Amino acid sequence: MPISPNSVTKTRQFLKCRLQTDMTNFHGFRTEWDHIRDLLFRTAEHGESNSALLLGPRGCGKTTLITSVLADLLPDQNFYRNTLVVYLNGYLHTDDRSALKSATAQMNLENAVDGKVFGSFAENLAFLLDCLKAGDKRKSKSVVFILEEFDLFCSHHNQTLLYNLFDVAQSAQAPICVIGITARLDVVELLEKRVKSRFSHRQIFILPPMNDFEGRIELFKKLLKLSTDKERKEYIKLHKPISVEALQNRELPLLRRVFNPNMYSFDSKYITQWNKHIDELASSPKVRTVMQNLYEYDVIEGTFKGWLFELVSQLSEDNTLITVESVQQLGQQFECDEKINMLCGLSVLELCLLIAMKHHSEIYDRDPFNFEMILTRYNKFANSSSTMQGIERSVILKAFEHIKHLELIAPVSGVTSKVQKEYQLQRLLLTYGQINQGVMRSQNLPTEISQWAQSSLV
Repeated sequence: MPISPNSVTKTRQFLKCRLQTDMTNFHGFRTEWDHIRDLLFRTAEHGESNSALLLGPRGCGKTTLITSVLADLLPDQNFYRNTLVVYLNGYLHTDDRSALKSATAQMNLENAVDGKVFGSFAENLAFLLDCLKAGDKRKSKSVVFILEEFDLFCSHHNQTLLYNLFDVAQSAQAPICVIGITARLDVVELLEKRVKSRFSHRQIFILPPMNDFEGRIELFKKLLKLSTDKERKEYIKLHKPISVEALQNRELPLLRRVFNPNMYSFDSKYITQWNKHIDELASSPKVRTVMQNLYEYDVIEGTFKGWLFELVSQLSEDNTLITVESVQQLGQQFECDEKINMLCGLSVLELCLLIAMKHHSEIYDRDPFNFEMILTRYNKFANSSSTMQGIERSVILKAFEHIKHLELIAPVSGVTSKVQKEYQLQRLLLTYGQINQGVMRSQNLPTEISQWAQSSLV
């Protein structure tokens, strides 16, 4: 079936839009997602006050998780009418004054505070929350404070903003929920004692799985396949896209752009053909090899989406399908880092020592090693090799020291320096994929060494 240029253009637009703006379809971390949703729901429905920190490396999906929860809750009329969402970013709001000014604007209370003079930050915040109370003075609108780059707010003078927000949440003066988002896993240590005493110490970690390669393959297919009519209906039913009214009335940066698959329509035969091609692509050994190397290099979903975005951008009238060759070519650009180039310049002996380190790490789950351990493993190979026999111990030790000097391995922290250098514990700073790539790209390397690198008989 020939593919029309119009179909290719729409496919490219659809996939790029999904990769950039699909903030409601969150992948994985269901327990954490339910936990955040429960916190916000209890604040809105029952007037509870809560505080929590969402922690994880950059690109793992912390902001997407929050957006997905809000996109699920905002279509509920009770939540939408009774809850205000205030979004503050540590990069934008560099002091408490600008943060409070932005919060006032997002709560639509600029007219209420116009001309008023407050003695303190706490008095100003209390007035804002008091303005949200209903006529009977017992019910109040709930406020959800989302603090992006939470660690940067810790550098504000006296941490006044954090202290007052946590104080209101702890004392239940008004129903508020404070959610901090940060990549600093040690952020609690940055809090002053008085702030820390008012924080609930509820920490939710978003840590990408390190051994879920099949899950990465499924994500590859899920992000690149076109939505069928059945899936579109299920998407609407499960995710309840935010109403136009909600988008127009909310000045919330997180929700300004929400991906809607129903904006694009494709011929059913074309959808079947495209999805079948993606399945074949995902099952190709060459594609899986590229994906495995990428996964070993970086498990973060955000990085993977960026790679897919570049792959999709190559679609054109001349390139109507994503091919194995295009995947391999783009994969090489991401895989070819400075360390791999450095490995290509090492001597044969130094590469052999790195292969021995790789095998040791595979057997002992990346436990530290010393020179004597690696020498023993290397000698087992050298005794059966026609190439590496007869090398003196001092030469091997010098090669080991050179690897250490290049910072491909590093001493284990906390170990005393009084230990002889042959027995000092070291850690490998390379991934197995990097070592394999270095061996593959090294020219004039004996075949038996290349086979040893790929062998599981260690």
